[in-house]
Amino acid sequence: MRTHRTGYSKMENDQQDISIDSLVLLAEHFNITVDDIIKSSTSNAIPTEITIEDKSNMEQLKLIQELEEEDKNMVFKLIDTFLTKKKFKDFFQKNIAAL
Repeated sequence: MRTHRTGYSKMENDQQDISIDSLVLLAEHFNITVDDIIKSSTSNAIPTEITIEDKSNMEQLKLIQELEEEDKNMVFKLIDTFLTKKKFKDFFQKNIAAL
């Protein structure tokens, strides 16, 4: 679902209704029912922020896989960079200790 930011603004200010198709896509994206969106309460609010640290490894991977391809590639490149950095750090620490 692609909506221009002016469309979001109009929906937020009750100047435009969300389409049924968009409502269904939102529900599917957040893994909730349309009823949950329509009858949302403070105890059943849609999260505004996702924190990945408190998720299991499988949940973390699932969330990453749901990203758009460009964002997913960026995440994997960052992970590659950190793993390479650790590998070099371990290599140098091992070789310095051997001296």
